[in-house]
Amino acid sequence: MPFPSLLAQELSCRPSPRAILIDGKAYAAALVDRAAAAAARLEANEGVKPGLAVVIVGEDPASQIYVRNKGETTLRAGMRSDTHRLPDTISQEDLLALIATLNADADIHGILVQLPLPKHIDSSVVLDAIDPDKDVDGFHVVNAGRLAVGLPGMVPCTPLGSLMLLKDQLGDLTGLNAVIVGRSNIVGKPMAQLLLAENCTVTVAHSKTRDLAALCRTADILVAAVGRPEMIKGDWIKPGATVIDVGINRVPSADPVKAAEGKTRVVGDVAFKEAVEIAGRITPVPGGVGPMTIACLLANTYSAACRSIGVEPEPLDA
Repeated sequence: MPFPSLLAQELSCRPSPRAILIDGKAYAAALVDRAAAAAARLEANEGVKPGLAVVIVGEDPASQIYVRNKGETTLRAGMRSDTHRLPDTISQEDLLALIATLNADADIHGILVQLPLPKHIDSSVVLDAIDPDKDVDGFHVVNAGRLAVGLPGMVPCTPLGSLMLLKDQLGDLTGLNAVIVGRSNIVGKPMAQLLLAENCTVTVAHSKTRDLAALCRTADILVAAVGRPEMIKGDWIKPGATVIDVGINRVPSADPVKAAEGKTRVVGDVAFKEAVEIAGRITPVPGGVGPMTIACLLANTYSAACRSIGVEPEPLDA
């Protein structure tokens, strides 16, 4: 039995809320370990070492930290990690030329372009230039189509990780009512497709939805992916529902002194203190869905490497 993560230890010291807190950090660490073991077997048996190339344009501090974490985790998993750091003055033509080179590199199985890109570069053109079989972010229109019709392909990491957590907590999802608040191409839409494939009854809500609170109360599974701090209130949640909070929002510190100094804290799209008293299970922010993103990126890179030589990937979900 693995030792509990620091998050699990911290949560165990708090007064027991009604909801079970879903420890995404612990699940993600185990997923990285499984991906590393599977990658090692692939290299030993087939001579193929999964390789991930990350492209970052500009000096955005948050993106730099995120890219560094991706690279370090990739190396820890025994995979090849290439990072291409480009100036924000690079032309779209030169960026597309780099992607073409990576598409043609047989040792690179996954390509990720860190967003956002500078305003003079069309993100959709850049993302569509990535070989769909190397699109480990799962954003390419071809992969969106594959997901919609149930074909193997790259699935966006955040919804994939959310689904893994749901299945780990609930097992068979057949027949459950799922409400997704948010219709982005990155989370909301692919999340809906994944839950449909698990035989859920799925509703996608958005800014034009009438009586959103009442709709949320019908959900056995409520996925909040709207990008608005603590928008989903406790009384919007069906008692006992499972809540997946995808939001990562920076707001002023709750301490007035720290807030005056410009200090911030991270909150989700769900009003956690209210929701934890109503929900049956809930992902905290931070420590819930967030850690799953990089773990699923490695899982996708491993799968892409397998498919590049016609080998069926090992299942990595627990």
